[in-house]
Amino acid sequence: MAPSSSSKASSELNPRTTHYEFMGPPGALAITIGVPFMTYALYFGCSEQTGGCPPPIDTAVIVESLTSLSFWKSLWDTQATLIYLAWYAFVVAAWFVLPGDWIEGTPLRTGGKKKYKINAFSTGLLTLGITFGVITRYGPQALSFIYDKWVGLVTASILMSVVQAVGCYLISFREGELLALGGNSGNFIYDFYIGRSLNPSIGSLDLKSFNELRPGLILWMLIDIGMACEQAVRRGGKATDSMWLVLAFQSWYVLDALYNEPAIFTTMDITTDGFGFMLAVGDLAWVPFVYSLQARYLVWNQIELGPINTAAVIAVNLLGYYIFRAANGEKNDFRNGRNPKNLQYMTTERGTKLLTSGWWGRSRHPNYMGDLLMAFAWSLPTGFNTPITYFYVIYFAVLLIHRERRDDEACEKKYGKDWEKYRKLVPYRIIPYVY
Repeated sequence: MAPSSSSKASSELNPRTTHYEFMGPPGALAITIGVPFMTYALYFGCSEQTGGCPPPIDTAVIVESLTSLSFWKSLWDTQATLIYLAWYAFVVAAWFVLPGDWIEGTPLRTGGKKKYKINAFSTGLLTLGITFGVITRYGPQALSFIYDKWVGLVTASILMSVVQAVGCYLISFREGELLALGGNSGNFIYDFYIGRSLNPSIGSLDLKSFNELRPGLILWMLIDIGMACEQAVRRGGKATDSMWLVLAFQSWYVLDALYNEPAIFTTMDITTDGFGFMLAVGDLAWVPFVYSLQARYLVWNQIELGPINTAAVIAVNLLGYYIFRAANGEKNDFRNGRNPKNLQYMTTERGTKLLTSGWWGRSRHPNYMGDLLMAFAWSLPTGFNTPITYFYVIYFAVLLIHRERRDDEACEKKYGKDWEKYRKLVPYRIIPYVY
């Protein structure tokens, strides 16, 4: 029997994925298990409860713990789970209730455009207002539960990630669903991890863009505030200058991302990647509980930097922020048909214009260089007594290099010989004269 016209149209719109990333299904399975494992490991490997950062290594104790039912039960905290669910419900409610403009994303393969509600910044401000109100009324000890219930909150966020990834995988089989080109391999493990559905939604709520900025990113800032409160309680009401730096740097980064919410709709996460376990666990668990490692470390390692060291760390962060924002500003202006700096560019055979001067003439991803400088500045306040607090910098460098390689490969397929010409004009990938 010949295939129906609808099934033929569906196969043309959603072709099979023929190229694996992350070393295919084995790599996807390893990362699916490894990300939750590392999230827990960074807590137990850098915690005053376990004896340090890192704690003394006793293989017998580790084996005994991992084979003990009581240890696995200790990862669950009903109260922490209810707190996390209440937090998630709050940001969903804020998305519905708070006003916001609706903007269109990039064109889809169907020819249409998806609409997104823009109110992440107002959600962040509402969260801060409520948080500071609670601290003013009840004191910093009101947020110390975040430090005390860390493991339970991690478990709750991972479970939420699994539930959403499974749900999005199942709804990807609905008739008419637009699939991610990289997540339709037919292998369950790989497609579950990479994301099969391109834009899973509940009504008008787009899950991918919602999770990208709200529940995890704002929670990261909230956790940092909680860590500063816990340290202040221990010190009689005053936090260290190192804690203030981490809190200021990371809160500014979060608020900047929320304020510039429209910029995410041209990123690979939104335009290309499906929403599976990779993005779900990254957004909901990895970002808030791994990226806040420096603030958690400073709770019990109370470092005073002094004016000179504080100024030096601020300078590194400001340099990174300037590069990051200036580069993204040039790109966004150019994509929207504006060129206020009269930057040079080349035009491909497809008609696409590629910047070859300004920050984008120095390297093909100068914004990544700014990101890495900021990441380094966030770790500097923790001093140099342990390499673990620099995990984020190392991880982020690996992530950005991998993302740059993915982008380079996609552009080579898209532009062909024009991309070779472009690479000769802009030879450096991220850091000029280095990489």
